[in-house]
Amino acid sequence: MRRLLASLALAAALCGSALCSSAQAAPQVAQILPSSAGYQPSDAVEKGLWLEMDEAERQIRASKFLIDDPELNAYVKSVLCRTVGQAKCGAARIYLIRTPQFNAAMAPNGMMLVWSGLLLRARNEAELATVLGHEFVHFEKQHSLQSFRDIKAKSDAMTWLSFVPGGLLAQIGLMGSVFRFNREMEKQADMAALDYLGSSGYDPMAASQIWEQLRGEMEAQAKANKAIAQAEEGNSFFASHPNTKDRMEYLRAAARRKAPSSDSGEEQYRKAIARWWPRLIDDQVKLNDFAATEYLLSGMARGNWTADLLYARAELYRARGKPEDIKAAERFYRQSVAADAQLGESWKGLGLILLRQGKAIEGRRMLRQYLAIAPEAGDSAMIGAMAKEPGK
Repeated sequence: MRRLLASLALAAALCGSALCSSAQAAPQVAQILPSSAGYQPSDAVEKGLWLEMDEAERQIRASKFLIDDPELNAYVKSVLCRTVGQAKCGAARIYLIRTPQFNAAMAPNGMMLVWSGLLLRARNEAELATVLGHEFVHFEKQHSLQSFRDIKAKSDAMTWLSFVPGGLLAQIGLMGSVFRFNREMEKQADMAALDYLGSSGYDPMAASQIWEQLRGEMEAQAKANKAIAQAEEGNSFFASHPNTKDRMEYLRAAARRKAPSSDSGEEQYRKAIARWWPRLIDDQVKLNDFAATEYLLSGMARGNWTADLLYARAELYRARGKPEDIKAAERFYRQSVAADAQLGESWKGLGLILLRQGKAIEGRRMLRQYLAIAPEAGDSAMIGAMAKEPGK
C-alpha cells in the first residue's frame, strides 16, 4: 500500500500545467554541476521536480520526526564536508530523521535526509562517509533528474493529480520513488563514493564493510524463515540496488587498489552520537526484531563489549522479557555499570530490572544512583518516586 501511495505521489509530481504540454525529447542536462554555487534548474521538468522537493523539505522542517540537535547536525555535515570537500558540501542541507531503518537520500534541490537507523548502524565516520558520499554522487550526477525524465516520458501523470497524499511519510515516499535508480547508477555512485573516501583520507575498506554489516543483519533476520535473496527482493531499499554480496565484493576489490588508511574516525563518531545512543537503541529495540538487533550489536562490538553496547544488549533482552532474558539483562546491566560508572541509563535499567524481580532494596538504590548522575533527566520525577524507601 505504501509503495502504491508513493507511486501515485510521484505521478502527481510529474507535471503541472506547464510540465505536460510537450512531448518533445528531454533537453540536455546542464553542464554546470548542481553542487556549484548558485546552480538553478535548467528547464520546466527540472523546475517541477525542484518545486516538489521544496515542498517536501518544507514539511520535513516542520516534522516531529526531525532531530533538531544543532550539535549532531553540525557533526554529520562536517563528515560530508570532509568527504566531498568544503567547496561542494555547501550545496547540501542535511536533515536527520528519527526512524530506525537504514537509509539516506539526497534530493536534486540539495536536501539530504539521513535516517537515524543509519547513525546507529555506522560504526565509524568512514562508514557514515561512505553513505553520505554515495548519496552526494547521485545528487552531483543528477541521477534523480534522469530517472524523473524517464518516468515522465512513460507516464500520463495528469491522470493522478488528484491522488496526492500528504504528510512526511508521503513526501519521503515520493522521494523514494524518484530515487529508484538503476543498478548502473548505483554502482557508479558506489565507485565515486569510494574515490571520495580515498581523497578525504578515510579508510577505503569502510565502503565494503558497511554493506557486509548490513547483509549480516539481513541474514540474521531471515535465517529462520526466508532466503537472503527473498529478503532483499522484499526490501524496497534493495529493489534497484546491487545485491549486497556483489556490492561488498566489488567495493572490497576496488578498495585494495586505493592507498591504505587506518583513519576510520571511530572514536570521534562514538563521541558525537553518545547523547543520542540510548534513544537510537530504544527505537531499534521497539522494532521487536531480536535476531537482527542482536547481530547488529555483536557486529558493533566485534568482541569488545563496551559499556554502551552492554547497555543496548541489556535493553534488548529486557524488552523480549522471557525469564532467562530477565536474568541476562540484569547481568548485562551490571557489566555495563562496571565498565562505565557514569553511564546513567545502565543504572536506571539495572534498578528497574531488579524491581521487576522483587529485589526492591537494591533496585531502589540503583535508581538513586541514576538520579545522582542525571538529576535533570526528563524522567527524574517518576524515577525519584520509584526510588523512595517505603514510608519516606
